[in-house]
Amino acid sequence: MIVFGIETSCDETSAAVVVDGRTLLSNVVASQMEEHARYGGVVPELASRRHVEQLIPVFRQALAEATCTWADIDAIAVTNRPGLLGALLVGTSAAKALGMALKKPVIPVHHIEAHLYANWLAPTLASPNSGAGGADYPSVALVVSGGHTDLFHLRGHGDYVLLGRTRDDAAGEAFDKCARLMGLGYPGGPAVQEAAERGNPKAMTFPRALLPGTHEFSFSGLKTSVRYALQGENLPPIADIAASFQEAVVDVLSKKTIAAANELGVERILLAGGVSANTRLRAVMQQRCDKAGLSLFYPPVALCTDNAAMIAAAGYHRLIAGERDDLTLNASAQLPL
Repeated sequence: MIVFGIETSCDETSAAVVVDGRTLLSNVVASQMEEHARYGGVVPELASRRHVEQLIPVFRQALAEATCTWADIDAIAVTNRPGLLGALLVGTSAAKALGMALKKPVIPVHHIEAHLYANWLAPTLASPNSGAGGADYPSVALVVSGGHTDLFHLRGHGDYVLLGRTRDDAAGEAFDKCARLMGLGYPGGPAVQEAAERGNPKAMTFPRALLPGTHEFSFSGLKTSVRYALQGENLPPIADIAASFQEAVVDVLSKKTIAAANELGVERILLAGGVSANTRLRAVMQQRCDKAGLSLFYPPVALCTDNAAMIAAAGYHRLIAGERDDLTLNASAQLPL
């Protein structure tokens, strides 16, 4: 079954063609990153306008790269929640128009659920000790991005239990804000990682908010500590501050995730979301999973950030479960998974 995916939840305009929720035929992403970088973050109105301009060319390129026509498509999957409302409305309006014109079912997809399904797309990467079989259920999944830091117990397709989430800043948001404080630019995640590669992660001791007895996260205090550190005298190099900050974030994310897996008796851990592309997070999570005898899975870097392939993959499983929507489909800026 061939699903055409549409993603416009933030500042990437993306379309993809995926077969049976696993095989990727095309995944086209038109990024607005350089345009928003001059403002230090995403400007919602600007993002919406660029989606309108880029959508049709991206659709055509996705079909061309997949060597498909609209007649080959069995369903349209689209992100309709959560995200920037104006941006979401561009994608959902296009999906409804396609569904009506082509007489194809339209499947709404939750953006966070889609990040999980990036782990089911081929090729899925795994730690050396993960063995055959790939991502599967049950598992514990950490979805970590600029807008989300959520920890889930995945029990089956569509059967998720939220274990905990951030009480304040998402990890990716902390990366962006601290990168700005350090003068490293936007987006903050890649900028901090690049600087950290030249730094000493033990140069400074930043706080770890482990919140004992919960599966929740907090990065606001860490962000504040970085701010105060930068106001001090005799500062170490910015690379050392970046490395120490990154280490604090990675330490908390990995410890909390592995603790949840051990508590639930789950042997698989999945990473997803933009911050899951961070090489230090992958390395530390790998080391700790190996020590704990756990399998670790994560998508290729290109599928960590927002993309339509993960939308199509999630939409496929919703489709075979019998889910459909109609022209009353709407977008929602804030709707939990």
